[in-house]
Amino acid sequence: MDPNPPKSWSIHTRQEIIAKYQILEHVGSGAYSDVYRGRRLSDGLTVALKEVHDYQSAFREIEALQILRGSPNVVLLHEYFWREDEDAVLVLEFLPSDLEAVIRDAKRERDGGGGSPPAGEIKRWMLQVLDGVDACHRNLIVHRDLKPGNLLVSEEGVLKIADFGQARILLDDGNVAPDYEPESFEDRSSEQADILQRPDTVEADTECPDGHNSQEQGAITREAYLREVDEFKAKNPRREIDKETSLFDGDTSCLATCTTSDIEEDPFKGSYAYEAEEAREDAQGSLTSCVGTRWFRAPELLYGSTDYGLEVDLWSLGCIFAELLTLEPLFPGISDIDQLSRIFNVLGNLSEEVWPGCTELPDYKTISFCKIENPVGLESCLRNHSSDEVSLVRRLLCYDPAVRATAMELLQDKYFIEEPLPVPISELRVPRSKNSHDEDSPGGWHDYNDMDSDSDFEDFGPLKYTPTSTGFSIQFP
Repeated sequence: MDPNPPKSWSIHTRQEIIAKYQILEHVGSGAYSDVYRGRRLSDGLTVALKEVHDYQSAFREIEALQILRGSPNVVLLHEYFWREDEDAVLVLEFLPSDLEAVIRDAKRERDGGGGSPPAGEIKRWMLQVLDGVDACHRNLIVHRDLKPGNLLVSEEGVLKIADFGQARILLDDGNVAPDYEPESFEDRSSEQADILQRPDTVEADTECPDGHNSQEQGAITREAYLREVDEFKAKNPRREIDKETSLFDGDTSCLATCTTSDIEEDPFKGSYAYEAEEAREDAQGSLTSCVGTRWFRAPELLYGSTDYGLEVDLWSLGCIFAELLTLEPLFPGISDIDQLSRIFNVLGNLSEEVWPGCTELPDYKTISFCKIENPVGLESCLRNHSSDEVSLVRRLLCYDPAVRATAMELLQDKYFIEEPLPVPISELRVPRSKNSHDEDSPGGWHDYNDMDSDSDFEDFGPLKYTPTSTGFSIQFP
C-alpha cells in the first residue's frame, strides 16, 4: 500500500480522463495537488497528470503554460480538464528527474572521490535554465518559485521549468485578456483542444552558434524587453491582470508578525508534484511577499515587499547557480530571519548605499541586524571557482533589483563562449529519476528538518526590543 496515499482519488472516476489516459501510479503529492504517471491510450505516450486542488493555482499554471507553449525549456502542457465543482487536471509531459537530483548525484560522486562536475556540464545546465527564464520574462511572466526541484530534466538531459502555480503575468502582452479564464472541458472549441492535445513540440536541442537554445517565440530586442519592464514598473507598480482571482491578504507579510511562514512545505520534498507555499493576493490584486521557497527568496520578499517584478526570479537564479557550482545551498536559512542573517553575513548589511530606497521596505524598520563589519563575500563561498563564475553569480545576487542582470544579458556573457565550452545536451549525466539515491545513504544538504521552525527566535541569543511610534523594533545579533 502506498505509505503516502493521495488526498483525492477522483481522477480515477472521471470518465473524460480515463477514456483517454491509463493512470499508472501516484508519484507525488503536496498541499494543493496530486501527480500521477499515466499513459495516453491513443499512442502510448507517458504523461504526468497533475490534479490541482486549488482553483487559483490551476488557473495560473494553465494560463502561463498556454502562453509559453513551444518554449523548449518550459514544460509542455498537452491538455487540461476543467469541470465546474471538479479539480482541474493538467496533462503535462512526464520528466523523470530534476536539477535537485543532478546536484545530489554530483555531490555524492564528489564526496566519493570522483571530483566535481566538469565546467562544460555546469555551463550547459545554466544555459538551459537561462533560456527557460528568458522565455518567461520575454512574456513578462514572473515564476516566483524557481529552485532546483522545479527545474525538471528529461532522460535526454533537456531541462524544463515547471510548477507555474505561483506565476503571475505582469503585463498584458496582447495574447491574454485581463478577464481571461480557462475554458471548461465542455466549452473548449475543437480547434483549441487540437492545439493543446497536439504532441508535437519544438526540438529542445536545436542550438544557435553561440551555444544556447533558440527562442523564437515572443522574441524581442533587449532594449524593447527592458523598456517594457520599465514601463510596467512606472505605470503599474502594484497591478496584475488576474484581479478576479485575488484572495484577501491585507498588509501582512512573512515578517510583519516576526514569525516564519507556516504554510511552506519542505522545498525539496521528493515528488514530481510542484508544490510550494501558496501565493495569496490582497483584495486589490497586489502581490504578496510570501511566495517562493525560503532558500531562493529575494531580500525584497523577505522584507515584506509587495512591489516587485521579474527581478525576484533573477535572485533565485543566483542562488541556483551558486549551488550548481558548489553543490551546497548558498543561503540555507531555517527561518526567514535566519535567511536574512545568512545573506548579510555573505553580502554585508542592507543599506541605502547599496540599494537606494530599501529603507521604505515594509519590514525594514521593524527588524534590524547588527552591523556586519567583515562579510565573508561571494569569493569565500565560491572557493576554487574562477572569477568569471563568481562574477556571474554576483551579477544576480545584487540587493538592488534594478541592478540584477537579466536572463537575456547573461545568455551573452563571455563565460559561455570561452573554454571549456558547454557540452552538448546529449553528453550530460542525468539521474534516472528524482529519487534515484540509495535509501540507506547518509543525509545530505537537502535532509534538514528545520525549514518550518515554529519560531524565528529559537536559534538566536538575547534580542533587543525598542519601542517605536508604531509598535516596536527587534534587533538580532
